Amino acid sequence: MEFIPAEEIKGLTNPGVVSRQLLNPDHSESRRVTITEVHLEPGACQPRHTHAASEQIWYATKGCGKLLLGEDAEKDFRAGDVVRFADGDVHGLRNDGDSEFVYISVTAPPIHFGYAYQGKE
Repeated sequence: MEFIPAEEIKGLTNPGVVSRQLLNPDHSESRRVTITEVHLEPGACQPRHTHAASEQIWYATKGCGKLLLGEDAEKDFRAGDVVRFADGDVHGLRNDGDSEFVYISVTAPPIHFGYAYQGKE
C-alpha cells in the first residue's frame, strides 16, 4: 500500500494552469499510471499536443471549456464529461468559461510531466 499525504502533492505550473501531481513517478512506485488534478483559470489554455506512447482519460469535475483536437477541431467539455485520448491523439484544452475549470487526468503508462511546465509549487 502507498499513502501520499496532501502536503507531499506538488503542483506544476504554467500561466493560469496548476497541475497537481496526485500520483506520479516522483513520489509513487506505480509503473502503470500517472494521476493529475488540473486547474485552469478562465481564459487559460493547454495547447494542442500528443503523447506518442500513452493514453489519457480526462474527467471534468468543475466548469466548462473546449477540447482542442486535431485538424483545429473543438468540442465542448464540461463537468461530468469524460474523454479518452488514444496514443498519438491530438488534444488540448481552453477554459472559455467564467470560472475555474478542473479535471482529473489518468495517463497510462505514466508520464513525468515536469517537462511541460515552467514552475513548481
